[in-house]
Amino acid sequence: MIIDSLGIVTKRITMLGRKESCVYLLDGGKESAILGGGMTYIIPDILDQLKRFDIDEKKIKFIIIHHSHIDHVGIVPYFKKKWPWVKIAASEMSRRKLRNPKLIQAVNVFNKSMLEMSGYLDKAEEFGLVMDSIDVDTPLSEGDTITLGNIHMEILETPGHSSCSIAVYVPEEKALFASDAGGIPFGGKVLSAANSNFDLYQQSLEKMARLDVDVHLAEHYGAFTGADGKDFIKRSIESARMTRQLIEKTYLETRDENKTVQEITDLLMREATDYFLPREVMSTVIAQMTGYIARALSG
Repeated sequence: MIIDSLGIVTKRITMLGRKESCVYLLDGGKESAILGGGMTYIIPDILDQLKRFDIDEKKIKFIIIHHSHIDHVGIVPYFKKKWPWVKIAASEMSRRKLRNPKLIQAVNVFNKSMLEMSGYLDKAEEFGLVMDSIDVDTPLSEGDTITLGNIHMEILETPGHSSCSIAVYVPEEKALFASDAGGIPFGGKVLSAANSNFDLYQQSLEKMARLDVDVHLAEHYGAFTGADGKDFIKRSIESARMTRQLIEKTYLETRDENKTVQEITDLLMREATDYFLPREVMSTVIAQMTGYIARALSG
């Protein structure tokens, strides 16, 4: 089953935010956690959902940042201020990146633009977009386990989408919170997101494919249960193979990175007309993947 409406995913997992930028409440009984850092403009939605779904905010002990990209950390400053007892957890590399003034400036600029599009620009300061860093309280690495009440969050390092990417596996739910490292669902397809390193991206997919998964949780466009949850990473592996093949073929025909990026971007934008990111951002992602593949082909 594909779940792209906000609310219950399983008895322990609730989707919050909006379908194009979703985060999850994981309920471990006496303690709970927010997984995903989202975009700033979903804060009003989350505040409403916390009330509507009768969520006990005092039980929330962690916010897990899966990677440090600008569309995955936007709610963190606001909720850290609202819930000062909450620990912010991310990979060690994310911890370092989120102290970088250039990245934080990009986070502020991007999320202010999304607030403006949503009619909330006057809330930018209230929502925390005056920050100069995002402090990580709990650095995470491969093999770490966080006990959350009566369940466990197992940490996997999943580089490739970003060098700082992590996924969280909850064995009690057979649930994989993969974020963009697992590929991005959209329009019945899985978009490959090997922004940082295509080889590592594919290796990370293979690592996640070895898990026993019934529930796959993405940070864009929802969650997948049953057969759709079991098969998601397999579909993502095939999408990555085909995307790499397409980029390689186009580059070998053109021998020009810019032309390759333009052709691939044109193709993807025709197939994903309602995607939340604008063309220029999609083009940047394609350029990153193309640059990596071009260097690999050049030896």
